[in-house]
Amino acid sequence: MQKVFNLFDFSQKVNYKTEILAGLTVAMTMIPESLSFAILAGFPPLVGLYGAFIMGLITAIFGGRPGLISGGAGATVIVLIALMKSHGLEYVFGAIIIAGILQIFVGLFKLGKFIRLVPQPVMYGFVNGLAVVIFMSQLEQFKTVINGETTWLSGSPMLIMLGLVVLTIAIVIGLPKITKAIPASLVAIMVVFGIVLAFGIETKQVKDIASVSGSLPPFHIPSIPLTWETLQIIFPYGLVMAAVGLTEGLLTLNLVDEITASKGNSNRECLAQGTANIANGFFFGMGGCPMIAQTLVNLSAGSRARLSGIIGALTILVIILVGAPVIELLPMAALTGVMIMVAIGTFEWTSFKTFNKMPKSDIIVMLIVTLITIFMHNLALAVLIGVIISALVFAWENAKRIRARKYVDENGIKHYEIFGPLFFGSTTAFAEKFDIQNDPKEIIIDFAESRIADMSAIEAVNNITSKYAKEGKTVHLRHLSNDCIVLLKNAEAIIDVNILEDPSYNVMPGK
Repeated sequence: MQKVFNLFDFSQKVNYKTEILAGLTVAMTMIPESLSFAILAGFPPLVGLYGAFIMGLITAIFGGRPGLISGGAGATVIVLIALMKSHGLEYVFGAIIIAGILQIFVGLFKLGKFIRLVPQPVMYGFVNGLAVVIFMSQLEQFKTVINGETTWLSGSPMLIMLGLVVLTIAIVIGLPKITKAIPASLVAIMVVFGIVLAFGIETKQVKDIASVSGSLPPFHIPSIPLTWETLQIIFPYGLVMAAVGLTEGLLTLNLVDEITASKGNSNRECLAQGTANIANGFFFGMGGCPMIAQTLVNLSAGSRARLSGIIGALTILVIILVGAPVIELLPMAALTGVMIMVAIGTFEWTSFKTFNKMPKSDIIVMLIVTLITIFMHNLALAVLIGVIISALVFAWENAKRIRARKYVDENGIKHYEIFGPLFFGSTTAFAEKFDIQNDPKEIIIDFAESRIADMSAIEAVNNITSKYAKEGKTVHLRHLSNDCIVLLKNAEAIIDVNILEDPSYNVMPGK
């Protein structure tokens, strides 16, 4: 029980005041973002709030680590816009359920660990791109709709908006230098709220985005035909949503691990995220994933336990049920200022310090991931491309490292001592090391400092020994590791490894 509900694990020191205040701050920043993304996708506003509540509560209790905040994230919502426009909300709920099922499979089969394959430059690019996206999204609050057209604010409304945003930022920056007893973000929101109410300042408020009042999330089975054709429509969207959610979620989990110097459970996070998305599909929520901005707000407020996430989710529910009239009066300038500071805090400024020290390939990877994140808002694609480029660069660099030390012993046997991994990228360089025409009758290829890594490597060895066999010469393989021997044995059905035929694979004992 303690492992699941860390909140009630009394061996864990929990600052209840900090956790509650952090949770309230998280709720205040999550509400406008959830509303904005719901409206952007064409969903009813309450669908966004229901998504934030359901995702936040389930993942806070059962998620992979304390401190991680989940909600109706824009990264996953953007995936569903096309489906919403083409088939409507019911199909969207079906796709969200599919995404949840896929995420649970990832958790059950313990595939979350593969997030470790994401290199640091990709992490930098992902985080920097996301910081820019968060910042750019706040610029929309400086616009208004006039006669159906979106235009920038001007005159007094723009000056008021800028002034309140600057005041919010100043409080967020300055208050921690005086006291850290209360989260600076929450104080900033309350101070700006108080000033606007006291002086009757006219400025954009939450109610200008949408109404946030409603009831408990209703149970609802998506009204879609249970046919193969329906599955063909919703499955691709569910698959992409699952991939985006897991990618952003597990990268955020890794980020929190670094910030808190602790270790989360990626597979458990996959299970919690999948369960929450399935619940979203059946309870009118827009689904989502861990939100890096709100997570950083939570951590910067001092939270280190699960309580803040639970408080944040329950606060959103209370606001939906009874608190809407007050929350709808919150000035958007205060929330915008907080989110701008989150964007600044999210950006990995240390990546600039190491810019001149990083390999050029890492810099290119980081920039590509950043640009894809900014301009396409496709975090899964950005990370996937970054990992692929990094893998290709790694393969190329390792391909250049294969070397061979050659000598002839007192018995006239020529030795080739191979250094470096033999895999698909290094097979050409490996083949160039041998002088088949001029070598003596007996050859030893020593793999003490090398390793046969894949099928391409086996085929390369096969080709070399075949060429020697055609010249009537014998090849012995020495110091093969056990896994290399298994690879060769498994390849017998594909290539000839019969000692009596061509080629000859004699594994010699070491000296």
